[in-house]
Amino acid sequence: MEETTPQLRIIENDSYLEPYAQAITGRHQHALDKELELTGGKQSLADFATGYLYFGLQKLKDGWVFREWAPNATSMYLIGDFSDWKEEEKFHCNRLSNQGVWELRLDEDDIKHGQLYKLKIYWNGGEGERIPAWARRVVQDEQTKIFSAQVWNPENSYKFHRKVFRVKTDPLMIYEAHVGMATNEEKVGTYNEFRENVLPRIKKSGYNCVQLMAIQEHPYYGSFGYHVSNFFAPSSRFGTPEELKELIDTAHQMGIAVIMDIVHSHAVKNEVEGLGNFAGDPNQYFYSGDRHEHPAWDSLCFDYGKNEVLHFLLSNCKYWLDEFHFDGFRFDGVTSMLYYNHGLGEAYTNYADYFNGAEDDNAICYLMLANKMIHEYIPKTITIAEEVSGMPGLAAPFKDGGYGFDYRMAMNIPDYWIKLIREKVDEDWKPSSMFWEVTNRRSDEKTISYAESHDQALVGDKTIIFRLIDSDMYWHFQIGDENYNVHRGMALHKMIRLLTASTINGGYLNFMGNEFGHPEWIDFPREGNQWSFKYARRQWDLVDNPKLDYHFLGDFDNEMIHLLSSIEAFEESKIIEIWHNDGDQILAYRRRNLIFVFNFSPTKSYTDYGFLVAEGRYDVVLNTDSKDYGGFGFADDSVPHYTNPDPLYEEEKKGWLKLYIPARSAVVLKKYRK
Repeated sequence: MEETTPQLRIIENDSYLEPYAQAITGRHQHALDKELELTGGKQSLADFATGYLYFGLQKLKDGWVFREWAPNATSMYLIGDFSDWKEEEKFHCNRLSNQGVWELRLDEDDIKHGQLYKLKIYWNGGEGERIPAWARRVVQDEQTKIFSAQVWNPENSYKFHRKVFRVKTDPLMIYEAHVGMATNEEKVGTYNEFRENVLPRIKKSGYNCVQLMAIQEHPYYGSFGYHVSNFFAPSSRFGTPEELKELIDTAHQMGIAVIMDIVHSHAVKNEVEGLGNFAGDPNQYFYSGDRHEHPAWDSLCFDYGKNEVLHFLLSNCKYWLDEFHFDGFRFDGVTSMLYYNHGLGEAYTNYADYFNGAEDDNAICYLMLANKMIHEYIPKTITIAEEVSGMPGLAAPFKDGGYGFDYRMAMNIPDYWIKLIREKVDEDWKPSSMFWEVTNRRSDEKTISYAESHDQALVGDKTIIFRLIDSDMYWHFQIGDENYNVHRGMALHKMIRLLTASTINGGYLNFMGNEFGHPEWIDFPREGNQWSFKYARRQWDLVDNPKLDYHFLGDFDNEMIHLLSSIEAFEESKIIEIWHNDGDQILAYRRRNLIFVFNFSPTKSYTDYGFLVAEGRYDVVLNTDSKDYGGFGFADDSVPHYTNPDPLYEEEKKGWLKLYIPARSAVVLKKYRK
């Protein structure tokens, strides 16, 4: 009798995947086979991913050792302050093997903490200076702007006060942040300033996780950290590795998890600063031919089919967890990794689009192994996929046939809000469409919902508040001086956020400053703006000013996050629609003991609008129209609401909850329990 392979659970959970069972099973098996190849079956993936303990500059008890993988090199020197930047025999590396590993052993006093260095590499037909691929500290000279690696062995290395931290994910409330632009001043902010000034804000606001952007070193500040040159070096623009560790440790002591944007989807093209033409081989780390360069990002694409590249990237994941105690990663550009065409120009309208042979099986294998290794090493680590195509199984467990991410970004939601604001007049906003959009997801995969992220704040785009209010923010955002556009924009800003955050099935994300309607866009210093920092900062003084409307929006966000976080396992609770009427523009739904009611009509307020709910008393716990949040305060929220009995629903123990619902407002009610 012929044996049959057990079906993977993601196929059992979705019958529409059955026609593609062979492809799904094949991808899963590919990852298992590659794991066996890499580990030999005698160690774990986490044991394999320890390249950062072998390569690069390592401090020994009685000296130093340096190692580099450069198979195309014919000769290699360490040059730096210690050699007056000249080639000396003492600093000549020896080739260890045919695999191209080079090694240099030095005495204790040959190099010292703080000294700058590079590699001088020779290859057939050329030579060049390079920064070591595994360098842990890279700095830029203020005058020359030249980047160099730096010997880093401080006398007092940072000791973590909290070595074990348990991430709270019920629900996961993420505050997306950029250290450099997190300061009020027109400059690059620091790790210390973020720790001292921004972490307390995040804590007070109720967010339990901060997502840090631009941590991996990048030559061009304006790349937002997405053109990485040195994958193991925390950006020195913001301070020292010790200061980053203290930031993370302090966050943990506040009960805040810290995850980082990790960029493994591509690398900067730079040769002197990065991996672009390491040791004279442009393809050492990257695909060759047509797949070498990313056609839209002006960057290079990793060759995930090379075991050495897998070792580099897997070790990079473990390094940030091990050395800095990060609590996880938001993997950038996953769509670009999944497809040969990087997902450019594709609509992805049916399942066949995910299994048509246009997928990069090497990249898929890497993502599966990365998630498997990360969760085996620290089970509670968070991984999030930034992915727009909707690839099935992305946030399903690896053992079930998925890719192993804990969450996927709900990238459809911000796109929907932008399209709605831009294309529809207020009278045409349909609550049924909104509700479908924020709840449309795979039942077996958790998502991170968000109304807008940093993407919507960049030059060339607009934040929600700016789309709604535009230039009136400059002239009518003082309390008492608001016009119609401001009142409308503030009301919808709160309602959009409440609808997005209250329908999560995993977590919610907000980009720093957007919660209080930060004005204008993000524009990093560049030649086109005379290298100005004016728009590459956060104006915290706006939300702190009690005379401006910003603090109303900030206070509302604060209360919303605290309320949703106070409900046990809120993100896992069922979302039960109570009512929608597109003509009235009314939507109501229940989660646990909370009822959410929205009136999107710009002109119609309703008296005694009834909903059939579990009988009892309901108290208002949040109202977008409250004067505390810049609303009109039309309803008296101190009055408890009781259901009216109906003989038809007596057996179901339901009654009619009748409310006054002002135009363009939302209210949250909590069922009273004695």
